[in-house]
Amino acid sequence: MKLVVITDPEFIPNEAAIINALFRQGMTCLHVRKPDSKEAEFKALISEIEPDFLDKTAIHQHHRVAEACGIKRLHFTEQNRKATSPEQLERLVEKKYVLSTSIHDVNEITNLSPLFSYTFFGPVFDSISKKGLQTVLRENFILKKEFKKIPVIGLGGIDVENVYKTKKMNLDGVAVLGAIWQEPARAIEKLNALQQEILR
Repeated sequence: MKLVVITDPEFIPNEAAIINALFRQGMTCLHVRKPDSKEAEFKALISEIEPDFLDKTAIHQHHRVAEACGIKRLHFTEQNRKATSPEQLERLVEKKYVLSTSIHDVNEITNLSPLFSYTFFGPVFDSISKKGLQTVLRENFILKKEFKKIPVIGLGGIDVENVYKTKKMNLDGVAVLGAIWQEPARAIEKLNALQQEILR
């Protein structure tokens, strides 16, 4: 299963140093999500990520800085996806961008463009970082194969204690936020634990 790390929505002290350390520890994909950020501070964070790791880094906001920063992965929120034409997506794919998106209703998967390389779907559990955001999935949820036009990455409430449950959901991977960033000083330790659980 693929393991994706999403940044905390707020900027945190020494964030770029932690991100670089996570990559050196084997993090294979990072999504930089700063919904309330200004372009300049967003770009400043990206500029501090080591160049060797930029091909594994996706951005959720300020897409126009991607080319200047050496980023080739763009994430589209549900709102952005619906405001973007198929022609615009095609042009980005032609320029070798890897596109991803998010959904919250399992039935939306079948409507997604195959131009997206994968989608986040959740919350699969009650959220860690967004208090009060609860899953609507039933116990023993399994994603039917016929729904999966593109790979599906489970999101929401995933940590080392419950990541094993996602293996039974027929997901292609998991994305974590709170499990890593609630205690930034322990980010590497938490990543290692998650990696070990996924490999079991």
